[in-house]
Amino acid sequence: MQLSLVRREYRGFTLVELVIMIVVIGILATIATREMSGTIEDAHWENTKKELDQLAFAIVGNPDIYVGGARSDFGYVGDVGGLPSDLNALVTNPGSYATWDGPYADSGTSGTEHLSDAWGTAYTYTDTLLRSTGSGSNIDKLLANSSSDLLSNTISGTIVDAGRDIPGSVYRDSLQVRLTYPNGSGGSTTAIVNPSSDGWFSISSIPVGNRTLQVIYIPNSDTATYAIGVLPGRTARLDIVFPADLW
Repeated sequence: MQLSLVRREYRGFTLVELVIMIVVIGILATIATREMSGTIEDAHWENTKKELDQLAFAIVGNPDIYVGGARSDFGYVGDVGGLPSDLNALVTNPGSYATWDGPYADSGTSGTEHLSDAWGTAYTYTDTLLRSTGSGSNIDKLLANSSSDLLSNTISGTIVDAGRDIPGSVYRDSLQVRLTYPNGSGGSTTAIVNPSSDGWFSISSIPVGNRTLQVIYIPNSDTATYAIGVLPGRTARLDIVFPADLW
């Protein structure tokens, strides 16, 4: 009986090859980590910019939302008539305000997610500026060019009767123009003016929002009511033809 011996050759990694593999894996891991860090940083930027937009909409409304051909969303300022003292006022009524109609912002499951950016750093809110600093540089969102653009606008126009006649000096005192609007601290105020003899009237210091204007012919208590939108930094114009031949 003849035995046959088979030689088997086993080959592994040399120490040098193993070291090279470890170095290559380390380089690839470093590159992957950097790429992942960059992706996460980009996501933080985008999420923060999106949240700043949402906070701005909560404060001053979304200018792209229309109902019946007119802008319908003016946020906290439109309802209250003033800027919020802090971002908490967008979620919790700041003082039993009757005109507050929030919450205006999404505070998340923690109830405070609207206060910080994606890096966990608290937003800075001053006048018309929202700012994130968590990235190490500023990400800004400007609500308006100035607070007066939001809080101090003008409604003006003219009044004639159904015959297109102006009131003149005789009838101007018999007309009242009334505008009710939020006063900035949870209540409402009503401005009352008489037109000039040529029918011209003007009411100033009006916050943005959809407002209701009434023209009253006092002797007969006749009232005409008009809806008017007050936009940031603009004078709202309303030319009124009173639906009766009064003078």
